[in-house]
Amino acid sequence: MVNSYKMTRAAELEALPIFRDFLDSVCKEHGIGSEFRYDLKLAMDEACTNIITHGYAGMNPGSIMMEVQFQPSHIRLSITDFGLAFEPVETAAPDVNALLEDRVASGFGLYFIYQTMDEVEYRTTVDCNMLTLVKRRHAPDAA
Repeated sequence: MVNSYKMTRAAELEALPIFRDFLDSVCKEHGIGSEFRYDLKLAMDEACTNIITHGYAGMNPGSIMMEVQFQPSHIRLSITDFGLAFEPVETAAPDVNALLEDRVASGFGLYFIYQTMDEVEYRTTVDCNMLTLVKRRHAPDAA
């Protein structure tokens, strides 16, 4: 049986804590451990931040719809928006040893998403953009 939870909010930075709390809460209901929850929240936070700052850049903020599905083998997090399309391709690891003034200020978000998730799928249609993030449960309690 698949348990599914949905939430929609305006694509504004102020919505990020609401999405994080929602995700954390439904994960706790399903006995998901703290490290696993942290990875899900980090990936979701980075994806939504990119949608807000890049997808809706120069536009009135639209909405972000999030759906969390709990399945025995994995958790699927689907994020839908109606902004500009942006292909989240896997990026090279940022140079964390570089001096601060030599570091590139962007690219960490996608790097974190690909490091914490087992699958990342992006689709776009004429109506919307859909990002699907999958994290497999490797242990019975997913801790």
